Amino acid sequence: MKQATLSLDPAFAIGPIDPRVRGSFVEHLGRCVYGGIYEPDHPDADPDGFRTDVLDLTRELGVTTVRYPGGNFVSGYTWEDAIGPKDKRPRRLDLAWKTIETNAVGVDEFAAWCRKAGVEPMMAVNLGTRGVDAATALVEYCNHPSGSYWSDLRVSHGAKDPHNIKVWCLGNEMDGPWQIAHKNARDYGILAQQTAHAMRLVDPDLELVACGSSSRRMPTFGSWEAEVLEHTYGVVDYVSLHSYYRPKDGDFASFLASGVDMDAMIESVIATCDYVKAKVRSKKTINLSYDEWNVWYHERGDEREWVEAPALYQDEYSLADAVVVGSLLNSLLRRADRVSMACFAQLVNVIAPITTENGGPAWRQSTFYPMKYAFSYGVGHTLRVEPSGPVVETAEYGAVPQLDCTATLDGETGDVAIFAVNRSLTEPLGVVADVRALGSGSADSGVRPVAHVALHGPDRDATNTRDNARVVPQELPVPVVDGGELRVELPPMSWNMIRLSTPAA
Repeated sequence: MKQATLSLDPAFAIGPIDPRVRGSFVEHLGRCVYGGIYEPDHPDADPDGFRTDVLDLTRELGVTTVRYPGGNFVSGYTWEDAIGPKDKRPRRLDLAWKTIETNAVGVDEFAAWCRKAGVEPMMAVNLGTRGVDAATALVEYCNHPSGSYWSDLRVSHGAKDPHNIKVWCLGNEMDGPWQIAHKNARDYGILAQQTAHAMRLVDPDLELVACGSSSRRMPTFGSWEAEVLEHTYGVVDYVSLHSYYRPKDGDFASFLASGVDMDAMIESVIATCDYVKAKVRSKKTINLSYDEWNVWYHERGDEREWVEAPALYQDEYSLADAVVVGSLLNSLLRRADRVSMACFAQLVNVIAPITTENGGPAWRQSTFYPMKYAFSYGVGHTLRVEPSGPVVETAEYGAVPQLDCTATLDGETGDVAIFAVNRSLTEPLGVVADVRALGSGSADSGVRPVAHVALHGPDRDATNTRDNARVVPQELPVPVVDGGELRVELPPMSWNMIRLSTPAA
């Protein structure tokens, strides 16, 4: 059996893990909102119309932040349509997804849902068909206590206390020709700068995200970030990144190596941010908000147009998809020093880890599990592990490490979590980790393995349905530490979490 090696040392911490990397995304797309988080006629709906089974699963997943209301949807959105009495809210054509938007859920309902779910809202403003005035009005509506037109209107709608939404996205994917009122980098940069300045006049404590490229494959990638940040560097805190992955022409070897592309995008955007920092002579560092990422097969689903909440993009995720999601989580954790926020897209039904049936149950897709475990145990600081070992040949990325691995150390408890993906489709992999530095420096001192959980199996296409959960975490034999070395075997095409108890705290 081939073997990879790595070292675990608290002295080599990359950076603290921001809780906001455990984020998700709720867009007015398909059944994400209507039939997803909100279904007032459902047997498990609460008095506000929210599905309590989805709330329970959201809390179980460990999500901390949820981005809303889009996505492509936001670039044609009139937020004022979705406030006040529901029987007076207009029905609108949603041009982004060619559906009917009832506006039964708006900012007040979403803020209420966030409070129930225990998550922080992350709001996006429309910089497609709208601009400065609509954005500042929305900030005033959400965050100003009272005594002004928009804040008093919120109070009159039953929300006496402000929503206090602190993180705001300045539009969505404005580099994409598919986006409503798509702009070039110069025009978007100027509008984003003007909007950010005005929004901060309403609430100076906002944290603002400028639109980066919607993909590393965009022809303007790199140059877009550079020009946008030259206009906005002084008024924003983050720049966004978006990535989606799927197997192409049955090339599962490249698919399992998707994290290589995410790593490259992160490094490129960091380099561009730091170039602009030097160019504008700023002392501030711009961090990254990876606010859309996932596996996405781009199969639309219900092709009827101009209907309410059709079943769009309801991908059914497999074991292979879950392994890739676990690898993408590793990429985000690996750059905890600069990736401060991340949102997997989306939370419910639409390319989501949670699936629901209208009037029926909700269940966990295969991708639910690597997220749940990474969100629960990937806390504290990320450690630089520098694995070495065999490689896997791929058509898209060339030779890539067979082991994709990161580790985290919770400084309060001393617990270490190792998140490891075996990228080989057919071969197991032995891993030897030097853990001496986690104890007192002597072999095995105080280091105790406590669990090895894995997603693996012979059928890479296995999925979970409402009646049959075929992809669930399996508890494997707890590895041993001997002579200062942890030895563990990773099954082929697997995602793994190995937990250690240490005296490092």
